[in-house]
Amino acid sequence: MSEAYAGDVTEAHLRRLLKLGTATVYEAQGQRGSIAAEIRPVDPAMKLIGTALTVDTSPGDNLMLHQAVLMAQPGDVLVVDAKGFTDAGPWGDVLTLAAQRAGIVGLIIDGSVRDSEAIINAGFPVFSRGISIRGTTKVDPGHIGGTINFAGTLVKRGDIIIGDRDGLVVVKSGEVLESLQSAEAREAKEEEYRRRITEGASTAELLGLLPTLQRYGW
Repeated sequence: MSEAYAGDVTEAHLRRLLKLGTATVYEAQGQRGSIAAEIRPVDPAMKLIGTALTVDTSPGDNLMLHQAVLMAQPGDVLVVDAKGFTDAGPWGDVLTLAAQRAGIVGLIIDGSVRDSEAIINAGFPVFSRGISIRGTTKVDPGHIGGTINFAGTLVKRGDIIIGDRDGLVVVKSGEVLESLQSAEAREAKEEEYRRRITEGASTAELLGLLPTLQRYGW
């Protein structure tokens, strides 16, 4: 378990969040924490959850990614701000193997990756803005562990990152248990909706939309 888990949060709590899914968690948080929809899983079947280790790196350079792998704790997700640069892939199969050996559970990058088939075969969850065969330099300094603006969403070290085929959501480190409780309550409510629909109820009825529809003449 990552040393960065806050308070009484356990791996069991994280597994419950992942099972609920990103859309449910996002809605349960009051529609907060979503990450740009352009950051997509390399394979739609990929899922991840873990603590954020933030990396601020220069476009087209991956020096800080090598350092981040050295610094990471088991259970971390690398959250890499590559400034949206997609013409080179700073992450590939070699870093994937190194990350897995370090106990890193996934990567999200506002940029590209390469060796995508090898990444998929390794079973390592990666979410990226693009894929590029071009390599990068390894010379530019950067920052690790600070607050970053990741594709328009602020992420701090220790925040919880959840990813699935629907997208990515951030849960603030001090709000995990509250978000879990709200998400499970929302899921229970939607399960009741599903039950009532099988009994003949309409979504318009369940969501209280009939007065609005009638006001528009329907």
